[in-house]
Amino acid sequence: MSTLLLVVPSHWAEVWIPPLAELAPELNVRVYGRDEHDSRDIDYVLTFRPPHGVLKSLPNLKAVFSLGAGVDGILSDPEYPRRVPLIRFVDHTLSREMAQYCVLHVLMHYRMQRFFDHAQAEHKWRQALLPRRAQDTRVGILGLGEIGTLTAERLRDLHFAVAGWSRNRRSVSGVESFAGQKELSAFLARTDILICLLPLTPDTRDILNADLFARLPPGAFVINVARGGHLVEADLIQAIDSGHLSGATLDVFNTEPLPEDNPLWTHPKITVTPHIAAISEPRVAAQYVADGIARFERGQPLGNIVDPARGY
Repeated sequence: MSTLLLVVPSHWAEVWIPPLAELAPELNVRVYGRDEHDSRDIDYVLTFRPPHGVLKSLPNLKAVFSLGAGVDGILSDPEYPRRVPLIRFVDHTLSREMAQYCVLHVLMHYRMQRFFDHAQAEHKWRQALLPRRAQDTRVGILGLGEIGTLTAERLRDLHFAVAGWSRNRRSVSGVESFAGQKELSAFLARTDILICLLPLTPDTRDILNADLFARLPPGAFVINVARGGHLVEADLIQAIDSGHLSGATLDVFNTEPLPEDNPLWTHPKITVTPHIAAISEPRVAAQYVADGIARFERGQPLGNIVDPARGY
C-alpha cells in the first residue's frame, strides 16, 4: 500500500480526503501537521505551497502532485529535491473557467460596466457611447499556453483584435503572435487591454512593473489572473494614478488573503477578486492523483511533468 502525504492548510484536508478515499481506496492518506507518520513511509505528496524543507525530509518520495496549474509555490522551496518528478495539475474545466473570467473582465472594461455601476449608485441615467468598436480594441495576452490560447480564441470570436506574447512563437488562428524579449515592446505598444497568464518563474517575476506599464498605450487596462508575484503593486497604483493606465482587475496577489489595509482594496479604478478565477474541483484533482500514482506504480510514464529549470 502506498502512502500519500497531503500537505495543505488543515481546513482544506477534509475537502480532499473523501474523494481520495473513494477514488483510491488502497491509498493510505496522511495529513501533514495533523497525522503522525514516519517520513520514510511517504511515497507521494499532494500539495500547493508546502513549507520549505518538508519535501526534502521525505527520503523515499517518488513524486509530487500539485493541486493547481501553477507550481511556483512548490519550486520556491530552495530545498525541493530535484530528483523527484513534479506533476502539474491540468484540468480542461479549470482552463475554461479561467478563460471565462478573462472574457468577463475584458467585457466589463470594454462595455464600461463600472461607469454604469457608479451611475446606478447615484441614481443617475447616464448614457455613453463605447470608446471604439471591438475589432479596434487590441487585447494582448502574456502567455499563450493552454489557458492563454483558449482565452485568445474566445476573445477572437468576439471580434477583438487579439495578440499573444510567449517565449516561443505560437500559431493560433486569427491571433497575432509575438515571441521573445525582442518583440515584447512591439506587443505592448499594440495592446489596449493586457491579460497576464504567464507561469511565475525567475524570468517573469515582477514583469508587470513601471517599465512595462510605460510601454503600454495611454489608457491601457491590466488584468492579472496568473500569480501575484508577477505584479509590482505600487507600480500599478502609480501608473493608474498618473492617468497612464485606466484601471485594472486583479485576482492574484503577493500576499493572500489580501491584507485589509492594502490600498488595492479601496482604489476606485481597481477591481479585486479573491483568487477565484478558477478553483480546482476536489474530485477531479483526486482522480488525477489516483491515475498518476497508478501509472507510476505500473512503471508507465507520467504526463505534465514540470521542468524545474523552466518553472513549468
